Amino acid sequence: MRFVIQRVSQASVTVDQQTVGSIEKGLMVLIGVSQTDNQAIADKMLKKLLGLRIFEDQNGKTNLSLSDVDGSLLLVSQFTLYADCRKGNRPSFINAGAPDVAEKLYQYIIERCQSQFPDAPNKIQHGSFGADMKVSLLNDGPFTIILDSDDLA
Repeated sequence: MRFVIQRVSQASVTVDQQTVGSIEKGLMVLIGVSQTDNQAIADKMLKKLLGLRIFEDQNGKTNLSLSDVDGSLLLVSQFTLYADCRKGNRPSFINAGAPDVAEKLYQYIIERCQSQFPDAPNKIQHGSFGADMKVSLLNDGPFTIILDSDDLA
C-alpha cells in the first residue's frame, strides 16, 4: 500500500463538475493499493498516517499531528501509484490491486478514519473510487511524504 501525503491549507476533489470532498487545513492523501494488501496492512498505514507529527507548533517545529491541529483528511484513491515504468514508455499497472479488492480496502480506510473522529464526521472527506476525479490543493510548505507499507516495520 502506498500513501502520498500532502500537508494542505485546502484541498478538494471534483467528479463531473460536482465537489464530492473538500477540506481546509489538514492532509490530502492519495491511496494506492497493491495486489498483496489487506486490512492489517491498512491498519499499520493508518496508524502511521494519523500519528505523523508534520504540523508546526508554536515554535515553528514540525511537532504536531493531525488531531493536535484539529485538521481534516481528504482521501483519494489512485491506482497509478503502482505504475511500473521500468520498461518502455507506457506504464504497466500489473502491480495495482484488482478494482474490487482495492475499492473494499479504500472503503475500509475511509471507515477506519471516520471512526477515529466520531465527533467530527465532516473532518474525513473522500473522492469517488474509479471516477475521473479532478483534485485541487494548496500544498502547505510544500510538505509531501510518501509512505510505503513495504518500508514499515
